[in-house]
Amino acid sequence: MLNYFKRTIPVFFGFYFNILSVFSKKKTASEAFDLFSTVRRGRVLAHQREYLDSAKKEMLRIEDHDIQIYNWPGRGPTVLLIHGWESNTFRWRNLITKLRAADFNTVAFDAPGHGHSSGSKLHVPLYAQILRTVIEKYRPKHLVSHSVGGMAVIYNEKRNPSPSVEKIVTVAAPSEFHEIMAHFQNLLRFNDRVLDALDAYVMDRFGFKIKEFSTSEFVRTNTKNGLLFHDTLDRITPYHASQQVHANWECSRLISTEGLGHSMHQDQVNDAIVEFLAPSTPTTT
Repeated sequence: MLNYFKRTIPVFFGFYFNILSVFSKKKTASEAFDLFSTVRRGRVLAHQREYLDSAKKEMLRIEDHDIQIYNWPGRGPTVLLIHGWESNTFRWRNLITKLRAADFNTVAFDAPGHGHSSGSKLHVPLYAQILRTVIEKYRPKHLVSHSVGGMAVIYNEKRNPSPSVEKIVTVAAPSEFHEIMAHFQNLLRFNDRVLDALDAYVMDRFGFKIKEFSTSEFVRTNTKNGLLFHDTLDRITPYHASQQVHANWECSRLISTEGLGHSMHQDQVNDAIVEFLAPSTPTTT
């Protein structure tokens, strides 16, 4: 029964948007984007609470949101961790252990609608605005991101290059917004009239069309050193996303895996991240 509702509820929304778009494309696009941006999971679970509470640093008010900041102090360079969709800072626990052992100063935050932060909506432009403020305050030397967090990092770096940042890590990050929106359309089964309305809405609100948002294009001018991880069998974000980004990012390296999944919490991934961030790491060519 639960699987039946999971299948039928998206289709109901698609049918609703198809009908509504006949009468008002603007209202359709606004409601569809609101649904697209709604966060349903990612709040702090009972088994995560003690770990996260022990590292709470402060709550920052950014873009009308209360953003929870965490800190695991160290004497080394500051590393900022950026989690993915419907996740929170707890997802970095394995990496944080290794960063602490290497004496990095580790900072992280929960995105709007996630973890201990306020709100219920998230999209990449908002994530990038939050990220910009956190970077300006803590001036990290390195950024490590997962999934949609990686999109936010690359987008923010394109719009607001961060002088303090030297190295950027993305793990299983998507690249093309139009691919994400195509999945959304396929899931809800709404027609191209709704998609065109969404395209106009995104352009009016954010200043770019859906097909213009491409991290593989944004990195063409990125001069920071980059390390990309992606599993060839990733079922959440396509492997070719990181391939495209790597092809256009001159100072990047792509590490491909097989069978590690989308989350990529494994030691081999975390060890490679710490090694890349180490001060002795030579410039990527």
